[in-house]
Amino acid sequence: MPIRVAVLDDYQQVAGEFADWAGRLPDARVEFFPEHIADEDALAAALAEAEVVVAMRERTAFPRRLFERLPALRLLVTTGMVNAAVDLEAAAEAGVTVCGTRSHPSGTTELTWALILGLVRGTAAEDGRVRSGGWQQTLAPDLDGQVLGIAGLGRLGSKVAAVGSAFGMDVAAWSPNLTAERAAEHGARLVGKEELFATAKVVTLHLVLSERTRGVVGDPELSVMRPDAYLVNTSRFGLLDEEALRRALASDRPAGVGLDVFPQEPLPAGHWLRTAPRTLLTPHMGYVTERTYRIFFGDVVEDIAAFLAGDPVRVI
Repeated sequence: MPIRVAVLDDYQQVAGEFADWAGRLPDARVEFFPEHIADEDALAAALAEAEVVVAMRERTAFPRRLFERLPALRLLVTTGMVNAAVDLEAAAEAGVTVCGTRSHPSGTTELTWALILGLVRGTAAEDGRVRSGGWQQTLAPDLDGQVLGIAGLGRLGSKVAAVGSAFGMDVAAWSPNLTAERAAEHGARLVGKEELFATAKVVTLHLVLSERTRGVVGDPELSVMRPDAYLVNTSRFGLLDEEALRRALASDRPAGVGLDVFPQEPLPAGHWLRTAPRTLLTPHMGYVTERTYRIFFGDVVEDIAAFLAGDPVRVI
């Protein structure tokens, strides 16, 4: 009897191309789901016979009640080694092994700068003008010599800092545990949280979402931002206070907000952010690159093969 494997949220319908599923898992019946299944009843029905489920990052939540509805499930593989959408305690109680994969950080760094430059240079608006028969209207500020404020100078934030330095920006950084020595190692200077938001031309968020950092950017931070400043979030939307952001965008600051993460994903058709002024939105695609997918799905197949052989790897 072939083992049933379900691969969720294969939006680009390419998961089958990035790993040797048939060669490494000859006895598996693999089903790829290109559409997100938001309804829990529909999800439970779709996965009822699956012994192995592959989750793409945090696109699909696995709370306790879902594990209770999937008695056949033996292995859950998540891309990446951290997935806040999976209840690990419930998985363990249900006898489900959870494994992860390696990842590649450059994609999110590159998208962060795509959003920064897109906002500063008015790329989307100018593209629309050219296509509608118009011509240039944006007068863009220079980034050279401006302050780049980075909230979270870890693996991703440090890469963003290096690009900012290459552009000639004055890189300032803040996070709850950041030291001056650590900041200096990445060409940045340590500042306080208020100073970061009050002085930066661009603020970009790269903090890990936790109870400590949830809503860390709210009315106090947004209200002190320069009217000509930009805010970018490619980390997790929960770092932002949603209602505070809504109020800020309804007023006169910041000048623009770039988001690759949202309070609900996929973002509902009628959500207020879809029509919010001064925003540049991308559909959580920071990590969606060819190299990342090759690592993700290559490791996924390896995880499944190892589990079936009785020697699971990368167990979370």
